[in-house]
Amino acid sequence: MRIAVTGGAGYIGSVCVELLCNAGHEVLVIDNLEEGHRGAVDARARLEALDLAETRRMGELLRGHQAEAVIHYAASVLVGESVVDPAKYYRNNVLGGLSLLEAMVTAGVPKLVFSSTSATYGIPAVVPIDEECAQNPVNPYGHSKLVFEGMLSWFAKAHGITPVVFRYFNAAGASTRFGEDRQVETHLIPNVLFVALGKRDSVEVFGTDYDTPDGSAVRDYVHVCDLAEAHRRAVERQVSGAFNLGTGRGNSVWEVIEACRKVTGHEIPVVESGRREGDPPVLVAAGHKAARVLDWAPVNDLEDMVRSAWAWHKVHPEGYQD
Repeated sequence: MRIAVTGGAGYIGSVCVELLCNAGHEVLVIDNLEEGHRGAVDARARLEALDLAETRRMGELLRGHQAEAVIHYAASVLVGESVVDPAKYYRNNVLGGLSLLEAMVTAGVPKLVFSSTSATYGIPAVVPIDEECAQNPVNPYGHSKLVFEGMLSWFAKAHGITPVVFRYFNAAGASTRFGEDRQVETHLIPNVLFVALGKRDSVEVFGTDYDTPDGSAVRDYVHVCDLAEAHRRAVERQVSGAFNLGTGRGNSVWEVIEACRKVTGHEIPVVESGRREGDPPVLVAAGHKAARVLDWAPVNDLEDMVRSAWAWHKVHPEGYQD
């Protein structure tokens, strides 16, 4: 198939592009490289440095590539930043997404697989979270993703685009070649590994008094390679709808730190801090729908995620050099 991937020079996008190329697909990567890296793009894919706001040019690229599907990763993704700069998130995630949809209609692209987020659920009333859970985001990041989900639904009705929405839980890990390199790193596992690499003195634990077995927040970590596999199945199969992507198993902050200590052999000093506002005690996916419709299930556990991320960061201690 001929597939276009927006944000394909980013963390999850780069791993997905690699998998698609391995499967024999012809891949066009569209990325403005503000957060992505040229070095993160598989050499078998074609890279076009372009902002989503350039609707006409994007339509020309999609038409020229004869794209049969778009996988849409490109977005601003920092929850804290979204609270202090909401305009950036609505501009990039909503207006940029609208521009992409208009370009797809112009180019006649029939399918969109959207990288959404569990942040659209906000603080859930019930855990594990299935796709019928109420979506009440508590920050502009989650709301901007929810707005695009709604826009995609209406474009699907008006223009016949087949929509697939993936609501990720906590992406982690790396492939052998591609990993996580952000200007501002907020994810727990890389920040713990940065301590082992000597790039940080300690890791901060936010909240030790939650109503959880060890008092720390519990999250559903899912390997980036497992996420990429879900996207491959979505573009290759005749499916549509919204799917939660997680393992269905939760790991606490302390469990993640212990896994990192085991894999790296480093002590990992910890600083305990208070809870962050809006952080739910537990976020875990119910992944039955993805298993049933996509025949998808994660194959990697927490230690696999830590081990693969550690291997990548040891080889790339300063990230991509571009």
